Amino acid sequence: MASPLFTFPPETVKSLRDLRFKSARASTPQARIYEISKTDMSVKTQDNELYTSLEDIVDALPGNTPRYIVVSYPMITSDGRQKTPFVMVYYLPVTATQQAKMMYASAVEIVRAKADVNRLIEIAEEEELLEIEAILNE
Repeated sequence: MASPLFTFPPETVKSLRDLRFKSARASTPQARIYEISKTDMSVKTQDNELYTSLEDIVDALPGNTPRYIVVSYPMITSDGRQKTPFVMVYYLPVTATQQAKMMYASAVEIVRAKADVNRLIEIAEEEELLEIEAILNE
C-alpha cells in the first residue's frame, strides 16, 4: 500500500485538536498558521504560536508563500447570539511560485478534513483576513 503524500506529525494533530476544543469559549480570535514542509511533505505549524489578533496573523504571513490558517472566530450574530465559527483560511498570494501553488492546492482538502473546520475561505492578500467577520456573515 502506498503511503500518503502529505503527513501530519503528532504535534500537528495535537495543535489542531487543542485549537478546536480550547478556543470554543474564547472571547478573542484564536488561530494557528500551518505550512507544508518541502523536505518531508508534512503539515506543521509555521511557528507554533497561538495568535489572538488578526493583525498579528497578517504580520506573520509570508508575502509570497501559501499558508493555511485555522481560526476560531467569536462573533455576535445580528439577532444577538454568540457564535464561534471554526474556519480554515487558505492564503494563496498571487506572487507565490507555481510549484508552491500546486503543492498547497493538492493538500487543501486533506488539511481541511484533518482540521475538521466548518468552512473554507480563500484569500489572496493578507489584508483580506481583517475582513473575516464580514466574510463569515455572508
